[in-house]
Amino acid sequence: MTTMCRNIQQLRGAEPPATEAEIRDAALQFVRKVSGYRRPSASNAAVFDRAVDDVAAAVQRMLDGLVVAPSSRPVEPLQRRRAS
Repeated sequence: MTTMCRNIQQLRGAEPPATEAEIRDAALQFVRKVSGYRRPSASNAAVFDRAVDDVAAAVQRMLDGLVVAPSSRPVEPLQRRRAS
């Protein structure tokens, strides 16, 4: 069994909430991992991009629907990229 991409972060409970770009970045990393492509060929680009869109939408729906109970365990802060 292989481990999931280490750079995918927990987005649930993030303060401030995860942005659309952060959700898409996580979706991209997931699709790259399961497809085995860092950059798909031109013939696979459309299906690859559609998969990223689908995963990002599913993650957004999940985050919107989760009921997050108060926890005694703190949520790790997102390691957000700094604007250049």
